Amino acid sequence: MASRGNAVARAMFQSKVPPFYYRPSASDCQLLREQWIRAKYERQEFTHPERQEPYSAGYREGFLWKRGRDNGQFLSRKFVLTEREGALKYFNRSDAKEPKAIMKIEHLNATFQPAKIGHPHGLQVTYLKDNSTRNIFVYHEDGKEIVDWFNALRAARFHYLQVAFPGASDADLVPKLSRNYLQEGYMEKTGPKQTEGFRKRWFTMDDRRLMYFKDPLDAFARGEVFIGSRESGYTVLDGLPPSTQGHHWPHGITIVTPERRFLLACETESEQRAWMEALRTVVDRPMLPQEYAVEAHFKHKP
Repeated sequence: MASRGNAVARAMFQSKVPPFYYRPSASDCQLLREQWIRAKYERQEFTHPERQEPYSAGYREGFLWKRGRDNGQFLSRKFVLTEREGALKYFNRSDAKEPKAIMKIEHLNATFQPAKIGHPHGLQVTYLKDNSTRNIFVYHEDGKEIVDWFNALRAARFHYLQVAFPGASDADLVPKLSRNYLQEGYMEKTGPKQTEGFRKRWFTMDDRRLMYFKDPLDAFARGEVFIGSRESGYTVLDGLPPSTQGHHWPHGITIVTPERRFLLACETESEQRAWMEALRTVVDRPMLPQEYAVEAHFKHKP
């Protein structure tokens, strides 16, 4: 009886959740789970749709603390999200006429990264600049504010994709609104000649892009590798070629692409297993038509 009552109450408080609104799972950060509960029961946003305006109006502006690209300091910056222009912009000064950066909604992703950023409300926003990934790291002291920003970005992506794919259902589009990374952490890598020493780098697996950075909070990746499908000649092998030297960590991974092999080493066996699983998940998935275009661009990068 009680469980039926709970189900009825839950259905009532969730009766008008917008399709783009992120519904957290047990594995999500505390902030997302807490704000989801507050939005449902305390603020009753999903029984009163007019209370959803902060993330559903198609326009949002405000100030966020943004990490400086070079000095690592967090400074207050004005951000403007405009669905009409299909862009998120930020300004170095509140009275600046021209934005410091324009991030196209088409190529934008946002994911909460409290541990990496060192703040419980830390959000990592990525976008493509000259077809390379650019990271920005932001937070807001108010948990509701940063979650509203996150859902406003998802709403903008949702409306962009509805236009780009007019026949697609909500269920098709919702998984494309934002991505959590498949895997992140330190590995060692060597260069294309495989005669240089191995160097420790921070790796991020973002869908089919495997990126590596000198530092987890770098704005730009030192390099990016496209991971295609098995049918296109991509494979992930356990271990390193027998002649490999110079790695300090014992648990090797070899990524085979049509062009070359990438040699990586993990510190622990469990990390190696996690990376192998993430890489194989992508390799085992057939490529979409638009992913062939991305692959072609990687092949022709200078």
